[in-house]
Amino acid sequence: MEQTLPLMLRARAKDTPDIVIQYHKDREGNYRSVTYRQFYDDVCFTAAGLMELGVKRGDKIGLIADNRQEWMVTDFGILSAGAIDVPRGCDITTQELTYILGFTGCETAFAENQKQVQKILSCKAELPVLKTIISYDPVDNETEAAAEAAGVKALYFASVIAMGQKRENMQPGGAEAEIEKGRGDDTATIIFTSGTTGEPKGVMLSQKNFMCQLPAFDLVLELKPGDIWISMLPVWHVYERLLEYIIFYNSNSIAYSKTIGSVLMADFQMIRPNYMVSVPRVWEAIMDGIHRNVKSKGGIAKKMFDLAVSLSMMYTYFKDLTFALLPNFHGRIRPLDSVVGFFPWLALLPFRGLAQLLVFNQIKRVLGGRFKTGISGGGSLPAKVDLFFNSIGIRMQEGYGLTETAPLVSVRRHKRSRRGTIGQVLLNTEVKIIDNKGRSLPPGRNGVIFVKGDQVMQGYYQKPDLTAAVLSADGWFNTGDIGMLTHNNELRITGRAKDTIVLRGGENVEPVPIECKLRESPYILQCMLVGQDQKYLAALVIPNQQAIMDFAEENSIPIVDYELLLKQPEINAIIASEIADKISPKTGFKPFERVYKFTLLPKPFEAGKELSGKGELLRHRIAALYVKEIHRLFKGET
Repeated sequence: MEQTLPLMLRARAKDTPDIVIQYHKDREGNYRSVTYRQFYDDVCFTAAGLMELGVKRGDKIGLIADNRQEWMVTDFGILSAGAIDVPRGCDITTQELTYILGFTGCETAFAENQKQVQKILSCKAELPVLKTIISYDPVDNETEAAAEAAGVKALYFASVIAMGQKRENMQPGGAEAEIEKGRGDDTATIIFTSGTTGEPKGVMLSQKNFMCQLPAFDLVLELKPGDIWISMLPVWHVYERLLEYIIFYNSNSIAYSKTIGSVLMADFQMIRPNYMVSVPRVWEAIMDGIHRNVKSKGGIAKKMFDLAVSLSMMYTYFKDLTFALLPNFHGRIRPLDSVVGFFPWLALLPFRGLAQLLVFNQIKRVLGGRFKTGISGGGSLPAKVDLFFNSIGIRMQEGYGLTETAPLVSVRRHKRSRRGTIGQVLLNTEVKIIDNKGRSLPPGRNGVIFVKGDQVMQGYYQKPDLTAAVLSADGWFNTGDIGMLTHNNELRITGRAKDTIVLRGGENVEPVPIECKLRESPYILQCMLVGQDQKYLAALVIPNQQAIMDFAEENSIPIVDYELLLKQPEINAIIASEIADKISPKTGFKPFERVYKFTLLPKPFEAGKELSGKGELLRHRIAALYVKEIHRLFKGET
């Protein structure tokens, strides 16, 4: 097997040159295709263009852009030149951008468009080594002049490719000679993740970190050259990025879409994909869309659909029971399961076949008619969504990983896809569950998940202390997640030892900066953010009692007792106003970091109960103490 990603791509371009590698939309919204041969040529021209600009092996190159056809060309071009890309999406703040490009010492950066070019130029004073910005879209004369005045060369991506093509014509094989120098231990990328103290950590991932996962994926899906995937996740995230490497490794095709429901469903019809990887929120939205569509028809159609789904869910459960497809955490007696499940499964089999013929095939036609399997990651997939898709004949396979594991640790396999787990541990990967005394636990016992394998990161860029805190000398990585193993070496996540909140859309939220900002309000004494595996963030808020009482008195709000006062609409309105004012794009927060709901608690958190001796929030204990209040914040949304 090839050692590096560019060598892998070269082999696929040679073996399957005329298969489509990418479908992307033109300005009119029509899909255009690029073959493996065309893609590889553009990669070589990009690499040659970068070398013409003076890029050397080991240089760090910024890549500030969202999903588009050129992103992967650039990624492979950078790697082919022996350089290291430092990616981030267009939603990056100026502060983050300055830190990431400055900390890694990027002399060159790619940018999506004029807006991103201007954003980079605005922090040029803090980026003294930056020399070149390459924009995918043309920039106007004013922006070019601003770049020149700042001592930066502003180039158009097409010009860099043309530059590389000229170089290759004059010195044939220059890019390929550089590709040959690559080794598995070469750093491929530095992906920055948010830090709880505000300073991001740069995860260094090598060529080998990615390459080791590609052949292991053969057990996950049975892929054939030319199979089509539809995609809309941010490619700078490691989850989507690995997916695209898997697609290329298997000579598959990728079609770029968007998470907007109407756009995605129209693209399903145009592309007729076989597979899709997405986050729980998208799968839930598709399920809800199907239900709304059926409900709008009403009458016999809705009754048939509801009956078909109900019977198929029963069929799926008994089938899983019969064929040992339920997770085995505590030593299930498989022969007994088969005996219990067999006759109900057999009795429901004709009804399931009829439901497939009359109802579910119509749903598949809405998804293009060829859709077979969905893979979910980046958050916990709700059980009802998992069961729904598997019941209507679309296999749902859930996976688990982190940026630090590039990212796969486990994923359900197509031949043994067990709901209730996040799949079997990847080939050549070790996982152990450790208790708070450092002991390794057997299946069915909760503990912190530790991972060892070739996909584990090289470390955090220039942060040896942070690296040593999570990565042992013998290669064991502390994920910070709490989970358990089954007797079949499958994983289930049961909690998070880390503070990071992962929303259902896959967005990672660090609660500490938001909580600190909220406490700047004179009306908020304490608070804790909640929202793990939910659609949005919410908060438990302890108001500043004196400030609330003063506000009530000043505004002639009757005060019977304090708890009743907290239920008054005027009090809730002032807290809502404070939250909206503190947590907004104007104060540097992203849209998904908005706090949508809150509940007011009358008593402050206490040391030894909700707080540690140092005054830190004991999040799991608070979640258990206020489980009813938290449930109400998300009622009807889970």
